[in-house]
Amino acid sequence: MNHNKFGEKLKIIWNYVLACLIAIIVMIPFFWMLSTSFKSKGALMQIPVEWIPKEPTLDGYKMVFSRFPFLRAILNSFLITCSYTVVTILSASMAAFAFTKIQFPYANVVFKLYLASMMIPTQVTMIPLFVIMNNLGLINTYPSVILPSLFRAFAVFMLVQQMRGIPNDYMEAAQLDGAGLFRIYRTVILPLTKSAIATLTITTFMESWNDYLWPLLMLNDKNKMTLTLALNSLNGQYGTEYNILMAGSLLSMIPIVVIYTLAQKYFKEGLMAGGVKG
Repeated sequence: MNHNKFGEKLKIIWNYVLACLIAIIVMIPFFWMLSTSFKSKGALMQIPVEWIPKEPTLDGYKMVFSRFPFLRAILNSFLITCSYTVVTILSASMAAFAFTKIQFPYANVVFKLYLASMMIPTQVTMIPLFVIMNNLGLINTYPSVILPSLFRAFAVFMLVQQMRGIPNDYMEAAQLDGAGLFRIYRTVILPLTKSAIATLTITTFMESWNDYLWPLLMLNDKNKMTLTLALNSLNGQYGTEYNILMAGSLLSMIPIVVIYTLAQKYFKEGLMAGGVKG
């Protein structure tokens, strides 16, 4: 009996040590990024690598704000990302509500077509989307980057999985009280899917915040560029000042870390709910 308990404790300790080692390995690039952001230009390529700079400096962070309108790029990214996320949540939740709670002809066929579109690579749809935006006269405008969020099959699929688990009794009770479909959607369905919506909000925010290719195609005005485009401008033709690039990259990570920290509980619940009800 004691031998079994000792073996279990040893297994727990081994798993803990292994998890710590994996965490350290995963964090090494982040530590290098943090260290590099505080280095002077002369200390960037020193061998062996200085994990702790001997003479730390904030020059990299100061240069980020002097090389280009960094604050403007942050505001542009916030505007586009928040709008993209809100439009995605609204359109996907309404579509999922229609697929799961409203009876209409060929609902399953339409939903399967939605799912089939997930197999189409994003790069394939970029040329048709570009042509559409050009014909609408939206090139070099914020809506051209935001409007593709109206159709996100994965978001619809994720919320459908959650809404299917909501009993129809809630809808019937609300209808007996005189509630219409939109009121049921707003006051009954949305609160019961808050964990999945929180998860989708975080993943959508991260995707839009880090998106590079589509804003690059749509935006050519320096005052409208997003943070990813601004950071890419730090890559020179003949060389890159990595301390400035790493400083900008670290600053761009702050909103993602804050949002994930605030919504961590709902994020975990949403992932678990999606896995169980799928």
